[in-house]
Amino acid sequence: MASEKVLNQKKEEVTKLANEMKEAKLILLTDYRGINVEDVTNLRTEIRNANAEYRVIKNNITRRALQEAGIEGLEEQLVGPTAVILSKEDYLTPAKAIYKFTKDNDYYKIKGGVIEGKVMTPQEIITIAKLPSRETLLSMLAGALLANIQKVAVALDQVRIQKEEQGEKVAVAVQEPAKEAEPAKEVAEEPATAEEAPKAE
Repeated sequence: MASEKVLNQKKEEVTKLANEMKEAKLILLTDYRGINVEDVTNLRTEIRNANAEYRVIKNNITRRALQEAGIEGLEEQLVGPTAVILSKEDYLTPAKAIYKFTKDNDYYKIKGGVIEGKVMTPQEIITIAKLPSRETLLSMLAGALLANIQKVAVALDQVRIQKEEQGEKVAVAVQEPAKEAEPAKEVAEEPATAEEAPKAE
């Protein structure tokens, strides 16, 4: 009875972990050998702040959970001490935290993982972890948009100035012929004055 109870508990643990893996945007497997309790505590805090979970799980449980979740390609990585990092909300921030930790601790290694349902090698995960954060990307995008808006504003202002200059030239061109027409009117009136002169005698 006791062994059956333990077996059922393990099955429940596997199923629960498998369901979490199905929903996760990030699954990381790491080798935590060579780090002390204080380091692990600090890392757990960083991971928690990144809305992720850090767990030390037996390889057999992790292997069965991966199988139940339909994830293949990580079986060979389940050798030696393995920590599992799971995140349902964001994959980049926890990945960055783990990568930073590996740089500060030579013995701590990324074994592999899954990002957005795709199984990835340690190098692929590191490449993604090196990408700018969402906040940095938004800041860069905002800066680029502002620069473009300024360029458009300057271009529109130049167009406005050119149109105003062209409008002044057209106005001048229209007004100049009108001034030349006035002498013609005076010439037309002169003969009438000459005809009226004899009547005065």
